[in-house]
Amino acid sequence: MPLIRVDLYEGRSDAELAKLLDTMHNVMVEAFKVPVGDRYQIVTEHRPSRMLMEDTGLNIPRTNSFVMIQVTTRPRTREMKETFYRRMAEELDRVCGVKPSDVMMNFVTCTDEDWSFGYGRAQFLTKEL
Repeated sequence: MPLIRVDLYEGRSDAELAKLLDTMHNVMVEAFKVPVGDRYQIVTEHRPSRMLMEDTGLNIPRTNSFVMIQVTTRPRTREMKETFYRRMAEELDRVCGVKPSDVMMNFVTCTDEDWSFGYGRAQFLTKEL
């Protein structure tokens, strides 16, 4: 059920994008204990002039490999989020060669009534999920 939106600079191949998305999904499954088939991901590629991602004064070096990950999800514990942040940075570096300094993440939290997976029903509320 978590929805992962990924913003990055254009130029990666389909194989590179697949590896990124697979890695992100594996980390999400690990950190949130969601079913493997619970996969919702959207990628948006940007020309460099259309996405400006600086370092908020933290002196974090950014390159054209930068990846912004936004997760829309039900409430998660602080521990789950911290595990997600750490493991995502580790795995994107290890598997995809994306440096931790090029990985930015944030969460958008919503409740069960904020989701409909189809048929115009709120499946968490109707107990279908």
